[in-house]
Amino acid sequence: MIKKSMKMMTIVFASSMLLTSCYSYTSVVGEGAQGNNQVTEWNHYVIYGLAPVGVSDSKQMADGAENYTVYTRQSFVNGLVTAITFGIYSPSVTTVTK
Repeated sequence: MIKKSMKMMTIVFASSMLLTSCYSYTSVVGEGAQGNNQVTEWNHYVIYGLAPVGVSDSKQMADGAENYTVYTRQSFVNGLVTAITFGIYSPSVTTVTK
């Protein structure tokens, strides 16, 4: 009985690790990006992203532009870093296109 429940818990845990995904969202400010000029910064979070330590400011990254697009995502590399640190450190990436 214990062996069967341990096997089931192992399968559930492995499935939950394999079925996680990266996230992304896009925000359009004004009329959106008018060119291809991009600025990228990492955002730093701890405890699976619950507590922000250093988060980029998209308005500052736009450097006074009135029309730009903000794309925030957790890339494969960010997910790998999160997995290696067991969720203690969880970065993401913000890209501003002007």
